[in-house]
Amino acid sequence: MNKPVVLKCTDIRREFKVGPQTLTVLNGLQLTVEQGDLISIVGSSGSGKTTLLNLLAGLDDPSEGSVAIGDQVLKDLTAKQKDRLRNQEVGFVFQFHHLLPEFTALENVLMPTWIGAMDPGKSQAKALDLLAKVGMAERANHKPAELSGGERQRVAIARALINEPRLVLMDEPTGNLDDATSEQIEAMIVELNKDLQTTFVVVTHSGDLAQAMDKVYRLKDGVVQLEN
Repeated sequence: MNKPVVLKCTDIRREFKVGPQTLTVLNGLQLTVEQGDLISIVGSSGSGKTTLLNLLAGLDDPSEGSVAIGDQVLKDLTAKQKDRLRNQEVGFVFQFHHLLPEFTALENVLMPTWIGAMDPGKSQAKALDLLAKVGMAERANHKPAELSGGERQRVAIARALINEPRLVLMDEPTGNLDDATSEQIEAMIVELNKDLQTTFVVVTHSGDLAQAMDKVYRLKDGVVQLEN
């Protein structure tokens, strides 16, 4: 039985003008991600990983082709519709956690629910549950300056999951962490994927993190190829 398609890239081409020349970064890229998939995308520096991630998030549009999340083609949406999609159906975790320093861990996790005007009582209960899932229950009232790098990244992951997105995009989520903390984050991603059936697309330089995923794609010459 086929699982629902969460993300689909069709014939993606992305070009940039560099002076009089045209630089082709992505060239006919195809990618289909199904519900519950746990995949990594690897590639050398300059291969186009960040460009691809921006397209998947709807932060940029392809020169040709299309990106769809569910049945919504991103380039056909208005800016307001894209903002709503990102708030409710797509979670983000970046190399730099981007937590707001003046807010506690709990408040940072709640931020997407405030933006989306969700029910405050239900949102707080959900946020506390997610902080417990990522091992941060006892640190809920601490501000980012009081947390370690790994703890901040755990909070960022809980924040990405608060609105129960169908897709979570991760950009080098262990890039600034030591080996032991990276291993903990890797294990947590795998566990959350199994427990919540959330789809994860992880862009990474880390071979260990990539291999912890179910599928590994390599971005090279403007296309992705399945490695395992």
